[in-house]
Amino acid sequence: MCEVEEMVQKMLGGDEQCLARLITRIERGAPEVPQIMSQINFSLGKSHIVGITGPPGGGKSSIADRLTGLMRADGFSVGVVACDPSSPFSGGAVLGDRIRMQQHYLDREVFIRSMATRDGRGGLSPTAKEVLKLMDAFGKDFVLVETVGVGQTELDIMDAADTVVVVLVPEAGDAIQAMKAGILEIADVFVINKADREGADAVAEDLKQMLRLNPKHEWWEVPVFTTEAINNVGIDELYEGIRNHRKSLEEAGQLDIRRKAQRRAEFLQVVERSVRERILALINKNEQLMASLERVEQGKIDPYSATDDLLASKALLQTWRTTLEGEG
Repeated sequence: MCEVEEMVQKMLGGDEQCLARLITRIERGAPEVPQIMSQINFSLGKSHIVGITGPPGGGKSSIADRLTGLMRADGFSVGVVACDPSSPFSGGAVLGDRIRMQQHYLDREVFIRSMATRDGRGGLSPTAKEVLKLMDAFGKDFVLVETVGVGQTELDIMDAADTVVVVLVPEAGDAIQAMKAGILEIADVFVINKADREGADAVAEDLKQMLRLNPKHEWWEVPVFTTEAINNVGIDELYEGIRNHRKSLEEAGQLDIRRKAQRRAEFLQVVERSVRERILALINKNEQLMASLERVEQGKIDPYSATDDLLASKALLQTWRTTLEGEG
């Protein structure tokens, strides 16, 4: 048994150190990542993944902290993936949400991992979905994933979470209409945090009105909660709303439908990434294909025409065939 295979087996058996080491390999893009994902595939689907997203400064980390406490009080194990902005110097996570959750440090049933977004443009690290899978396979009952907070582009969370919680603050009132076509439409649960500030009730009422005019599902009425996470106010109701959403998903048969859609999206993303990498490698190996790329760079041909020529070229087909035969 190779090292990675043994590490995965130990992780599946509850070895937290192996879980941490596997996450590190995934973050580094190690060549054995496909092997790791293949080994854990049939151990997935037990965790309830809760995405916590929304604009910066909404208190997402505080909400995750309070929810973790309630979940642990009910006897559930919890994983937390906090996607932080990347340091421009080291590439690592800047904020380090684990600092804000230090009350859970010594709890062996809570595993917290901060991840830098690096090239992620959808609010998540490019490797966050793989890390969520590891925590699922490890056996966490709940996995909370907090996105970095970049506004309307945080749509990747839809392809990762079973329940999406969108966190807003009272000051967001004027922005709701502008955001309606983006991030607001992904929510399964809304939260107006820092509700002790002026305007919280008005924002909550605006949201409820919008939801009444544009119901998301027949089987689920999206709730709007007001919270003061730092004072632990309203978190019990939010937690109950998350659990009710899970129950509604299961009763309506939507949990399986949602996860099938997520697996389909992931498959297409992996295919797209793999094909892109292979084509780039092929271009670098072939003078004719490299010449086409240079003509695009110089503006001598448009990318669409060059792509049509590339896909129809015998050079691409020949190089691709040679590569596949070599791998076989």
